[in-house]
Amino acid sequence: MKKINFILTIFILFIIYVYICCITGIPKNIVLLKGENLNFRKLYGINVTEVAKTSNNNLNVSNAEISLFGKVPVKNINITTIEDISVVPIGKVIGLRLYTNGVLIVGMSEIEDKNNILNKPYENSDIEEGDTILKINEKEIENIENLKDVVNNSNGNNLEMTLLRNGTVVTTSIKPIETEEKEYKLGLWVKDAATGVGTISFYEPISKSFAVLGHGITDSDTDSLINIDYGELVTSKIISLKKGEKENPGEIKGTIVNQQTIGQVSKNTQFGVYGTLNNLTALNIDTSKALKVALRDEIQEGEAKILCALDDSNVAKEYSVEIEKIYKENDYNNKSMLIRVTDEELLNKTGGIIRGLSGAPLIQNGKFVGAVTNVLVSNPEIGYAIFADLMIKEINVVD
Repeated sequence: MKKINFILTIFILFIIYVYICCITGIPKNIVLLKGENLNFRKLYGINVTEVAKTSNNNLNVSNAEISLFGKVPVKNINITTIEDISVVPIGKVIGLRLYTNGVLIVGMSEIEDKNNILNKPYENSDIEEGDTILKINEKEIENIENLKDVVNNSNGNNLEMTLLRNGTVVTTSIKPIETEEKEYKLGLWVKDAATGVGTISFYEPISKSFAVLGHGITDSDTDSLINIDYGELVTSKIISLKKGEKENPGEIKGTIVNQQTIGQVSKNTQFGVYGTLNNLTALNIDTSKALKVALRDEIQEGEAKILCALDDSNVAKEYSVEIEKIYKENDYNNKSMLIRVTDEELLNKTGGIIRGLSGAPLIQNGKFVGAVTNVLVSNPEIGYAIFADLMIKEINVVD
């Protein structure tokens, strides 16, 4: 009898655990395109009931209640439905200046102290490459100069450090080392800004938003997504094009020197870089050329077009590609579709997909279906593209 009760107790606890995991896994804020259904795992007895609804431009926002058997409320969520959405595909090379929230640790090195002895001040602290320094002794660290001032004013005393690591706040302490030059150092290599060029995917007229790249900007030293405070979208000039080959990806090289700022960056996510565009004229954006955004169920294997610019005129042209595979259930990364470049002109110029083409809009049957994101290094004719709906949701999602 005791054994049966024990097994029954374990079974009940397991069922409770499964329900808790299911409810916890339901996002607090969900964004849908019109025609999409709620796509989260629902167990028996978990009900979703709309409590209130508001409308703003093309957005309908519903406050909904998650309950057990319609009687026990367990969670409130917001569901934003985008009723009608069109974007202007652009496909031109653009520049980005990103400034971090805090300073990013990209490396560590030994420090020679005033007695010419090598030290590792970080050795016994919980500090890792890829961490972002947010605060020292409760003082916010905004840039590298700010960090240097705080460390040099420490007189070698222990510093309490607040770090951001993979979305989690971590606290630790570190003791600066005094050098022969009477400066104090931590032995940390840091950066507070990043610049680069890529392709702007689209402009969304209602929110005045833009999307670039289709993937996030990561730090080259740590391979982690850069946690930005703010950024700028700037015009760019193409200076050279390197054709891609097997195991040797090509590249569009551009410059943002002496170029103008035309927008503000607000997000750097795994699905692209986003913000608001202030100057349509600089990119010759014609809002009358807006296209409807395709649901992923509307996307088909077969012929499509990408829009991109390849010379110093920065004029975007259409080139033929083939959508070879569609991963309809993929909501987790930017590899939604496998595409192959079939256009002879593009193949002759670039060899296929090259660095700098990330963000090139993908068009099929007169609708915006996504953007180029990655190339297969083993075969530059083949690469990946992200679904349009993932990009649109990034504009409207509430963090």
